[in-house]
Amino acid sequence: MSRTVKMADIATKMGVSIVTVSKALSGQKGVSEELRHKILDSAVEMGYEKKAKAKVTEQKESCVLGIIVAEKYLSENQSFYWKVYQDIVQKARKKKSFVILEVVNAEDELACKIPQIVQEEKIDGLIIMGTFKKKYDDFLTGNLRLPYVEIDTSNMDCSSDSVVFDNLHGGYQMTNYLFSLGHRKIGFVGTRLVTASIDERFLGYLKSLMEHGVEWKDTWFIDDRDRESSMLDRDNKFQLPEEMPTAFFCNCDLAASYMIRKLNEAGYRVPEDISVVGFDDFITEQFMTIGLTTYAIDMGEMAKHALHILLHKIRNQNYTTGRVVVAGKLIERESATKIGSPVPFV
Repeated sequence: MSRTVKMADIATKMGVSIVTVSKALSGQKGVSEELRHKILDSAVEMGYEKKAKAKVTEQKESCVLGIIVAEKYLSENQSFYWKVYQDIVQKARKKKSFVILEVVNAEDELACKIPQIVQEEKIDGLIIMGTFKKKYDDFLTGNLRLPYVEIDTSNMDCSSDSVVFDNLHGGYQMTNYLFSLGHRKIGFVGTRLVTASIDERFLGYLKSLMEHGVEWKDTWFIDDRDRESSMLDRDNKFQLPEEMPTAFFCNCDLAASYMIRKLNEAGYRVPEDISVVGFDDFITEQFMTIGLTTYAIDMGEMAKHALHILLHKIRNQNYTTGRVVVAGKLIERESATKIGSPVPFV
């Protein structure tokens, strides 16, 4: 049986990238006419057969779906995306579809390398899970020639279909909650301009402060992670200010757990001295010494929406949804306490 010729084979023979081959075969701009003709001639010579994806997928009962996620999100202490991935796999199985996961390491992300599952044309559609560096995200979404949807990230410069948390409202609600407990001195834990979700939660925090007539302090904005790698850094970040607030809103539950440890090591009690709240409602007991008040995200709902969108896009290339926002809810536990009368809105 003869081996199926793929774009990667043509790219290797011609000494060009798969993206260049894809553009040449699909008639897109960015390839000179001379090179385009050479690639087309080579494709014919090698016996390449372009897939008619729209017609094929309409007849298929099942699809093969790909998921890519940055390696930094799958470290031992950051398993949030594992749960989202598992939810997608379970729901895809009920739709008679299969899922292939590819972890993108920092080197491939920096080099803007097309994922292997895309290069080898193994999948009918792709889920981009979590935030990548903007350069890589722009490169990837600008060169994909198959249906895709983003989860927990959204390229704000284009109209990509995406499923995101209600980050801004969640940050706003969590800060309002601390004001309702009588807190006026509220800090934020999270390195800004690293991920869209952190920034949106921070903006929700600022909105609440403004509506309560409370000025923010730059010294109460506490970095939690390295800006370049996006990894949480308990040793070098989480630096406590000289003048302490009475409460901290942390951009995620893991950051909240590190902050509580840092406070305890400095002699502060939570919540007797300082209240702490988180975001996500996803953390294992090994990281917590107290029940964490947080903003719960329905990961199953996110997985359901992403799968629904992608399968429809595969079967109908004109299908689009834009940005789908999944709401969350406040979960009260022991890490925050009342210290006075509620702070009124201005």
